[in-house]
Amino acid sequence: MDPIAVGMSMADWDRRLHAQGYRITPQRQLVLQAVETLRHGSPEELLAEVQRHAAGVNLSTIYRALEVLEKVGLVTHSHIGHGAPTYHSVDDETHIHLACDACGNVESISADVLESLARALRADKGFDIDVSHVSFHGRCRKCIEQGRAGKH
Repeated sequence: MDPIAVGMSMADWDRRLHAQGYRITPQRQLVLQAVETLRHGSPEELLAEVQRHAAGVNLSTIYRALEVLEKVGLVTHSHIGHGAPTYHSVDDETHIHLACDACGNVESISADVLESLARALRADKGFDIDVSHVSFHGRCRKCIEQGRAGKH
């Protein structure tokens, strides 16, 4: 296991979990590593990654681990497409997702690109947007260059 995954050491994970009455279990450690490896993944994708290292882990274990890890602030989720949420590690910079409808790739970019929109909505409508759940769908550069259509 890479103890640097999710930008925290194993001791940091352990402290964060203990502070809220939990401990770092092998299953939680595997799920954290899978989240970091995949960058963005559904519970099923995380299961496949975890099973590369521990074949006996099942989907309910993934869901239970994700619930705890999200509760203590180590992972978060976004609704990037239809179906299950996509999980990713909590990092220092709030980001938005660019989801390619042709190849399925998801790229994270700084939420700063929406700052002028956020300011305008605050000023004009008194509405404060939560950019951590924003995703844009379209086609990535590679798919555009290759002429691939989206899967609508």
